[in-house]
Amino acid sequence: MAATPASSEPIPQRLATIREQLALLADYLDPDALEARVAELEAEMGAPGFWDDQETAARTSAEHARANRRAETYRALERDVEDLDALAELASEDAELAGELEEQVTSVEARLEALELQRLFSGRYDAGDALVTVNAGAGGTDAQDWAEMVLRMEMRWAEKRGFGVELLEASPGEEAGIKSATFRVKGENAYGLYGAEKGVHRLVRLSPFDSANRRQTSFAGLEVAPVVEDVGEVEIDDDDLQVDTYRASGAGGQHVNKTDSAVRITHRPSGIVVQCQNERSQSSNRQTAMAMLRSRLVELEERRRMEEIARAKGESADVNFGSQIRSYVLHPYTMVKDHRTDFEMGDINRVLDGDLDGFVRAYLLRAAQR
Repeated sequence: MAATPASSEPIPQRLATIREQLALLADYLDPDALEARVAELEAEMGAPGFWDDQETAARTSAEHARANRRAETYRALERDVEDLDALAELASEDAELAGELEEQVTSVEARLEALELQRLFSGRYDAGDALVTVNAGAGGTDAQDWAEMVLRMEMRWAEKRGFGVELLEASPGEEAGIKSATFRVKGENAYGLYGAEKGVHRLVRLSPFDSANRRQTSFAGLEVAPVVEDVGEVEIDDDDLQVDTYRASGAGGQHVNKTDSAVRITHRPSGIVVQCQNERSQSSNRQTAMAMLRSRLVELEERRRMEEIARAKGESADVNFGSQIRSYVLHPYTMVKDHRTDFEMGDINRVLDGDLDGFVRAYLLRAAQR
């Protein structure tokens, strides 16, 4: 399935489709109940002593912001859809308004599409933040260079969506690129969205590191874990941990380059290794690394649960990081193709600059139909 331009359907048909989509969204969102929940949360936030418990207050505030944003977005769409009918009637009598009508219809369709994605996030952690880790795979220096390109692409996508992005750790390659890197994405449905990017990304190009300029295939793996704010949700025995400190090699000021402030934690039972070097003190890096470990353990448990469900249904679960999800071809032609959905784009530079919405939407819609 290739990316398609704006709809060429007649305006009356598009308006009918818009009304149908809005009705389905109303059933899913229940805007009246959503607004009632916003009012309830506002009452809680206005109560004396609300901020005495910082963790609970932060969770309540975050829920209020999400619910209020959804309610306001839906009501604005509802108003604009009503306005479209009147504008369409005027445009039928005044040709000069046809362009304005087209713009308004296209805008409403795009906003409906974005809000419809909310229905696809039903997992326990989908609405929250995500930890994204990129690892260089087979392919030597080319793979490490490719891993850095994937890292930039994924971070750019987050920024384009208005998410907060914080690079927590990056291990540079020997000659170029990175061996691995982890960043946190802060925003609504970050984990649900980045789940679509989990897996192996394959690059085919003429190698810039080969003197003969031969074609090279490189791989980079992408892992995604939910950010778990509740410390009590995952029990970790200190005896199961191996904690190592080392000198930070990346940016972070003079302090981190003079002391062993970076922290690497190995969880022996699972084999999970996390590290952090972006904070200025060892204790802060350890705290962040422990939060990363909790997230990775939750993700591991979620993966096992999905595998169990798939086995019970007699299906093969495509939930492992080893599965190749997408190919990026720079030679002998240019094309990015997702192997799970067949969605493809010919403009590879746009994709590498973070234009991933089409790929992610196609995957989420396919996953929802299972």
